[in-house]
Amino acid sequence: MAGHEEARGMHEGCHGKEGSGRKTAAVSLPGIRNILAVGSGKGGVGKSTAAANIAVSLALDGAKVGLLDADIYGPNLPQMMGIGKYSPKAGPDNKLEPPVGFGVKVISMGFFVDSDSPVIWRGPMVHGAIVQLLSEVSWGELDYLVVDLPPGTGDAQLSLCQSVPVSGAVLVSTPQSVALSDVRKALSMFKSLQVPVLGLVENMAEFACPHCGKTSRVFSHGGAKELAEKHGIPLLGSVPLDPLVCETGESGAPVAASQPGSAAAKAFREIAAKVVERLSTAASRRGTQDF
Repeated sequence: MAGHEEARGMHEGCHGKEGSGRKTAAVSLPGIRNILAVGSGKGGVGKSTAAANIAVSLALDGAKVGLLDADIYGPNLPQMMGIGKYSPKAGPDNKLEPPVGFGVKVISMGFFVDSDSPVIWRGPMVHGAIVQLLSEVSWGELDYLVVDLPPGTGDAQLSLCQSVPVSGAVLVSTPQSVALSDVRKALSMFKSLQVPVLGLVENMAEFACPHCGKTSRVFSHGGAKELAEKHGIPLLGSVPLDPLVCETGESGAPVAASQPGSAAAKAFREIAAKVVERLSTAASRRGTQDF
């Protein structure tokens, strides 16, 4: 996977397994204490933005953090983390050396394919890619590996949860009822896979005017809180619809690091702190944090 040849090799290797059905291989990651899945049932809700800023916030608080972009078909994290031009290289152990952005080690399919080239793979090939991105990267010692999952409840989610012990999941939604409806499906999926759901992040909760500072609700109000209460999960926080979030994501400087005084940055920092607290509680219930 150290370049385009390796990317093609990954493709062929996964393709070769296609006819035999999916066989889940457990992946051992002894140096990683917590694997955190960030998901949603719907695209366009800012899930990758949330994953990037949660990872950066954890690093800003002194943790050792990795970020895995499991959105095989639409990998955006290289751009969001300011490392889009990185060319993958293998280290002495023949594993990929992940680039570091804002104190976070990052790996993504976006490093292996041209930005204009679509990834046209069937489910078993996606499974193989997820396993390789987990196992063939030199992650080292990490307190948290944040995994940005694609929209929906499909192959990538199942592959992750069957391959490694996921410590907990964070769900991301916007306030609209259509987005919340899909989040319910994601919630049910994680529960069926016995992954603790740590809570819900309400993104684009209200518009923060960059000129006057006033906020106003663009979407409906109260749905995220109602959903969280109904299913007995915390509302981890609400992130405003702030142009800064979009601008910093596109420029490769996550708002949590580049605009620490903004309302959005403060919201992500608070969300990350609550995630740590919830993971600690989940770990206590399991009796151990180490894999």
